Amino acid sequence: MVLALSFAAFSPVASLCTRTNSCSLRSTPHSQEASLLRQAAEVADLSAGLTAPHPNFGCVIARGTDVVGHGFLYAQGTKCAELQAVEIARELSRGATAYLNLEPGDCYGDLTPVSSLVQAGISRVVVGIRHPLHHLRGKAIQALRSQGVQVDVVGEDLLGKAFEVHQLQEALKSCLVVNAPLLYWAAYCVPFSVLKFAMTLDGKIAASSGHASWVSSKVSRHRVFELRGRSDAIIVGGNTVRRDDPQLTARHGGGHVPARIVLSRTLDFPEERKLWNVFDAYTIVATQRGACKDMQKKLASKGVEVVEFDFLNPKDVMEYCYDRGYLSLLWECGGSLSAPAIKSGVIHKLFAFVAPKIIGGENAPSPVGELGNVEMTQAIDLIDVSYEQIGPDILVSGYIKPIPDLSPVIPSVDETSALDPTISPYETNIIFFYKTWDEYGVFSNFSPHPVQMPDENGDYIMWPSVEHYYQAHKFIPADAPLAGEFVQQIKIAKSPEEAARLGRKLQRQHPEMVREDWDTVKIDVMYSALKCKFSTYSNLKSLLCSTAGCILVEASPHDLFWGGGREGEGLNYLGRLLMKLRSEIMENTSTPV
Repeated sequence: MVLALSFAAFSPVASLCTRTNSCSLRSTPHSQEASLLRQAAEVADLSAGLTAPHPNFGCVIARGTDVVGHGFLYAQGTKCAELQAVEIARELSRGATAYLNLEPGDCYGDLTPVSSLVQAGISRVVVGIRHPLHHLRGKAIQALRSQGVQVDVVGEDLLGKAFEVHQLQEALKSCLVVNAPLLYWAAYCVPFSVLKFAMTLDGKIAASSGHASWVSSKVSRHRVFELRGRSDAIIVGGNTVRRDDPQLTARHGGGHVPARIVLSRTLDFPEERKLWNVFDAYTIVATQRGACKDMQKKLASKGVEVVEFDFLNPKDVMEYCYDRGYLSLLWECGGSLSAPAIKSGVIHKLFAFVAPKIIGGENAPSPVGELGNVEMTQAIDLIDVSYEQIGPDILVSGYIKPIPDLSPVIPSVDETSALDPTISPYETNIIFFYKTWDEYGVFSNFSPHPVQMPDENGDYIMWPSVEHYYQAHKFIPADAPLAGEFVQQIKIAKSPEEAARLGRKLQRQHPEMVREDWDTVKIDVMYSALKCKFSTYSNLKSLLCSTAGCILVEASPHDLFWGGGREGEGLNYLGRLLMKLRSEIMENTSTPV
């Protein structure tokens, strides 16, 4: 009864469970497998818009067709989907089957997903797709099999009759779609980019005068807010900023707040624009090197980050966003920017909201500018097109570049070296790390490793991550009541990303609450937390020591204090502290007793 009540309270999964239990008695084993795997993909998508884009993991535990447990990764550094599912299923996990849309691998060295399933007595695991990142690919599957768990991967182990294969392919497609950003990121080394526009039936995004409020309906605009919430950042051109003065927020009561990126070669902007207000959302302006230094200074004084490129173009900006760790981007630009973005191959999917109205006008702008095509045979055909009525409008969506299907096994570094001895993965003595899903992502202060640290009274307090501890200590000692509230808000943040966003936001909005000696003590604060982290987790300590002789660099292109910077100009203090800690650990280990 307790399990039934907890399921009913979670309506998305409850509806999925009802659908599964109503399966026909004639349904085949593979059709049931496909249905349960689709549910895992749907569950994995439940964090969309709530937190920053991340690899989406969902887990559904079933006994036959009865779902007894479920879980999804809320954000990087939070409780894994597999552990959530077995905690709900409890004793019903023993002998059951777990359905995973994606092979586990949230953070290198974190064995919780595998150990949760093994210790709960799961006898079989069905995996939608292998992890696309080479350093994680196949690792969890191998670990589960080594513990005696049967693991079946769709397309590799699950085969059936023609109609069953179709159902499994549809389930596989669901697994691919829910992690499309991660797959594009892994395959093409650029963020997943979606171009969105609204147009009239005659293909105009505004009147000849430039007036565009509103082409689409309120219902369609609400869907746009949802798309924004699923994105790391929203991209517009300079013309949009000058003409429309947009705010580009997701406009929800809580959840993820995407950054705003403006592309402009000239920086010919008014001094006051909504995007220059960075209290609630971060703004980056990408421009040509040397452009309008006066405006660059004014933007920087408002907290806007200005990034210069030798030659501003969509491809280089996407490479920068990839280096920054962005998974998903939403382009809301006009035709003069969308056309070069499409031509350079950085746009992967398109959302077009078509309104049932006609505006006319020979000079009225269209959503895509000059592509150089002169014949209709040169038109770009969308792939996997879908149509949806949104209020009075029609939403047409499809892919320009198909989702990468990484079904062929990608050889590991060792296998690659064995195949071609001339390829050496150890040519360089520099190890870069940044996002927690990177090969050395556990070196990040965002990794999901709680630390127990003493407070000013000597009492030990558990912090969810190093980042939680670091951000909170901007306001410790909390002499003012408001500062104490800030500390508590950061401490209970659900993820390291949320703690960082909150800490930075509060620092911008209430600089008077930041401790006066913060610039002096912040290195010591970080180092003390790092020491605790690596002394608490032996696997992390071993990994750190295994990098002996290598230079460690946090590959943040924008943090010039803790990271290495875009062109190596950063101070790389996080890397320095890790190397210092590594030396201390190895020195103490080698010291005779």
